[in-house]
Amino acid sequence: MASVAPPRRKRLRRGLWVALGLVLVLVAAAVTAVVLFSGAKLDGDPSALARVALQPFAGSVESVTASDADGPIALVRHNGRLVPRRKVTPGETVSITVVVRRPGWLGWALGHRRTERLTVKTPVATVRSPWITVQSGDRPRVRFDAPVSEVVFGSTRLHPDGAIAVVPTSLRAGSVRLAAAARPWESLGTPVRVTWFPQANRPVVLAQPAPGAKITPLTPLRLTFSRPVSDVLGGEDPTVSSDVRGSWTNVDSHTLVFRPGGRFGMPFASDVHAKLSSTVALVSADRRSVKTADRVSWSVAPASFLRLQQLLAQEGYLPVTWVPTDDAPPTGARAQLTAAVSPPAGHFDWTYPDTPSELKGLWQVGEPNEVVRGAVMMFEHDHGLTVDGLVGPQVWHAVLADALAGKHRTDGYSYVYVHRNVPQLLTLWHNGSIVLTSPGNTGVPAAPTALGTWPVFEHIPVGTMAGTNPDGSHYNDPGIRWISYFHGGEALHAFNRASFGTPQSLGCVELPLDAAAQVWPYTPIGTLVTIEN
Repeated sequence: MASVAPPRRKRLRRGLWVALGLVLVLVAAAVTAVVLFSGAKLDGDPSALARVALQPFAGSVESVTASDADGPIALVRHNGRLVPRRKVTPGETVSITVVVRRPGWLGWALGHRRTERLTVKTPVATVRSPWITVQSGDRPRVRFDAPVSEVVFGSTRLHPDGAIAVVPTSLRAGSVRLAAAARPWESLGTPVRVTWFPQANRPVVLAQPAPGAKITPLTPLRLTFSRPVSDVLGGEDPTVSSDVRGSWTNVDSHTLVFRPGGRFGMPFASDVHAKLSSTVALVSADRRSVKTADRVSWSVAPASFLRLQQLLAQEGYLPVTWVPTDDAPPTGARAQLTAAVSPPAGHFDWTYPDTPSELKGLWQVGEPNEVVRGAVMMFEHDHGLTVDGLVGPQVWHAVLADALAGKHRTDGYSYVYVHRNVPQLLTLWHNGSIVLTSPGNTGVPAAPTALGTWPVFEHIPVGTMAGTNPDGSHYNDPGIRWISYFHGGEALHAFNRASFGTPQSLGCVELPLDAAAQVWPYTPIGTLVTIEN
């Protein structure tokens, strides 16, 4: 029969195994603790990028390196604090590598070094409210959500007091774009628009540009309210002048911006009004007072006649060439519209050699003259517009469109001048050369051809000419060829006469058929005709 171990010996063996297991668990826990707490971590710091905090079994810091999206960042280390040597962007994620040297007693088991790869985000200083109401006599105080080291707007640097920066201005209302850095080693953050208003018994509105200001056709119109737009206007956008297209946009809870529609925006030399659905306190143009109003008005600047000359010259409608001083001429609709109001510097040169003195005498820079009137009429005809020589919105838009498209008329420039003194002669000049000289007949003394210069306004290959003779009788001549009307009923045209070179017509300039046929293609609408002695 087999023997049975006494129960006491079994219990003793079991206890030894349990004790051994506990020892192993404790050893494992100790090893784990040493491993877990032999590294480093990053703590926040009120002035540094971060502070390196060593864990109990870490030993010492051997090296710290950092980098961001722009590359490596050199660091100054002092008492564990890490300060960048170059500017770092606010809100940037910075990667930091810390190499820890373990104590000798631990290094033999776990390795002499431990590398920690950590990240930290640089602080961002945020404006608490970009809309500030200022007590009378006070200056605007911009409050941030944390202390800031630097605040800049324009070329002005402010010296903040903790989390507050005071804008140095005596204006009762205004708007600035300012940027801030929370730390001295940070670059400036994204600029933020801050607007301040005076206290008033109704909502205050700051208009930019200022009320009554002259603006360009594409200038955005900004209205910033001291209270939320929805509270002031009840969801109704301001009504803009009926001849102005465009749309309003809520850029934030306090601001509406009107952007003119179409390629060229609002008409030149027009008044623009924005009618509000409620009465407000409107900040004056000088930003020093407010007045009760329910509308804001601006003036679109007139277009410059000088700029019209520059563009017509560039587009091949004038006998002169415009040479800009700046090598980079305006491009894009907005730049062209700005130039139309404020012309760029430059000068005009005569395009062709041997330009007739009569034509040169008509030209004036920056002043209305027949040379420009003829060019406008030719441009209107080429573009299917009403030919009246008047420069309205349609003409300006077409001229600007051609400038943007780089279009250039290639037919050259023609000019006709007629001497009334006997022998009477017509001269056709084109692109620097005399194409034709022909005898012609001007008006008899009872119906003389008027002296002066006029642009051709009607250009027909054949037609009927009718009118009244000096003796009161009437004439009606069908089948007249190669007609170019330039002054009332006066025209260049062919006529069958026995001789040419003396006054024989009733005010027109009569030419032999062959000469008239040669002249006619060179005298489209807008071509200048000068009658001189």
